[in-house]
Amino acid sequence: MIKSIGMIELNSIAQGILVSDYILKAADTQLIFAKPVCPGKYIVLIAGDIGAVKTSIAVGITMGGNFVVDTFVIPSVHEQLIPAINAAVEIGRVNAVGVMEFFSIASAVAAADQAAKTADVRLMEVRLGMGVGGKSFVVLSGDVSAVEAAVNAGMAEAVEKGYAVSSCVIPSPSPELFYGLV
Repeated sequence: MIKSIGMIELNSIAQGILVSDYILKAADTQLIFAKPVCPGKYIVLIAGDIGAVKTSIAVGITMGGNFVVDTFVIPSVHEQLIPAINAAVEIGRVNAVGVMEFFSIASAVAAADQAAKTADVRLMEVRLGMGVGGKSFVVLSGDVSAVEAAVNAGMAEAVEKGYAVSSCVIPSPSPELFYGLV
């Protein structure tokens, strides 16, 4: 089970590949993925013990310089986060849906983790910049009050950093809504 993760988001593919190499050589971490996303960004997600993840991300920030868009280190990642990133979540009965939208990919992942830790919700999807012009979004479900609390908590840091776009809570969503959503 993955405990700690870190991400760095860069606005250059070439620099992203270079920074990935520095990150992987900096400390004993596991590469979850390193890949280009829209529009010409590059993201690197690593896992490992918290000290190694912090060291690797710090090296990535230094080496990435002005190409760094956003980063995070999560010391104790919520168990739902990685399956939601991989879109490997089955949709069951849904009382309410929350959607959080961001300019930064790293902000979406951090927000999803915070939302899942705040209230009894289920992460349905964390979309990372592909097919949405480099933006990202999180879809989660639960009871209305839990979804509201999770969305508020998830959006807080992104609002503070200037990476929040929009959010909404939909009580009793139409089942057809999910055909194109997740």
